Amino acid sequence: MRKSRVAEAESITRRIRDSIAMHAKATFATRKRGSKELWEKVRQIKGKARTGSRPMHVTVQQLNQHLATISTDPPLFPPPTKATANIMAPQSHFTEYSIFHALDTIKPTAGGLDNLPYWFLKIAAPFISMHLSYLLHLSLFQSTVPAQWKTSSITPVPKTEQPQTSADYRPISVAPILARVMEKQIVRTFLYPVLTHPDYTQLFEDQFAFRPTGSTTAAFIYLLHTVIELLQNYDYVHVIALDSSKAFDTVRHFTLVSKLANFTLPDHFHNWIVHNLFCRQHQTKVNGITSSVLPISASIIQGSALGPVQYVFTASDLSTFSPTNHLCKYADDTYFLVSAINTRSITKEIQHISHWASANNLKLNSTKSQEIIVQHPQRKRQFTYPGAIPGIKRVSKMNILVTCYP
Repeated sequence: MRKSRVAEAESITRRIRDSIAMHAKATFATRKRGSKELWEKVRQIKGKARTGSRPMHVTVQQLNQHLATISTDPPLFPPPTKATANIMAPQSHFTEYSIFHALDTIKPTAGGLDNLPYWFLKIAAPFISMHLSYLLHLSLFQSTVPAQWKTSSITPVPKTEQPQTSADYRPISVAPILARVMEKQIVRTFLYPVLTHPDYTQLFEDQFAFRPTGSTTAAFIYLLHTVIELLQNYDYVHVIALDSSKAFDTVRHFTLVSKLANFTLPDHFHNWIVHNLFCRQHQTKVNGITSSVLPISASIIQGSALGPVQYVFTASDLSTFSPTNHLCKYADDTYFLVSAINTRSITKEIQHISHWASANNLKLNSTKSQEIIVQHPQRKRQFTYPGAIPGIKRVSKMNILVTCYP
């Protein structure tokens, strides 16, 4: 190319590209699209192999004990149940067709400790849908969850390139597939209508994850729109990102159930939630080695269909101390926006959020919490920024173009 022999250079480039394509095709030709073997090969090529191909410096039992300790909350009171629940209702929320459709459309996924693989349930769907719908109906209206469904299998995923301790692993919980099928039906039937109900809109309007009208795009638009509105009247805006340590793994069951009781949910469903949270267990599996089963008394299961939505209800009563400040919540990440005139309220706001977190058995992670100051670029006058917030890293200052509409 440097000698202006462009045609020859392009020919060599084309041959190299074709050689790479042929090698890649041969590498992946024997692996089914979307299969576990294919993705393992992709991770191997990218240098991001899973835990199974890395040496572990902790035993499976130590790791399981560490995770169980995190998900432990000595209960002050047991989660309350409702004595007015109807033991048996004539109408079932689980029709034969809905269960058949759920099983027939299962995507390839890991099975739970009941050892029922997705392909078996998919094939058996025409024969078991009627009986399964009846069993799920009994489970819901008798507020009883099978003990096998309340035991999760944990696959640890490294959070660092060279994990050394148990804290360097992120637990990925796998619940039984049938439990997830029932939970998806329950979420659509009972919880989504509450999240979108006009009477409760104000409680969830600043949460943009795990609800029907929320998304990453909606969260970004809301955040940007709020900042721009504040910059119309103020010189700069504080955007503070707060992170909670292992929020999903430490949620207090008593407070979660108490919050759910404030919504118009059927009594038998409330009691089913209580039973589903009670006496949960998990075990960890790595390289074919399985730990013993340990009990947990806190957390919502991330690998379930119900767990993430339950966190939305947990955070429903989290609000700013000052009504002129704003919150934006995306799952367990919390962003609050403070205008220049309210700078002095930041310390009180952080204390307010910390007290809320403590009441829910959560803890703010100051090492991952950051602040950024957004300023109006068209204002030429000089002004002095306030000092950094103790314990929170200030990332930088940035300009944002503000467009004024009539």
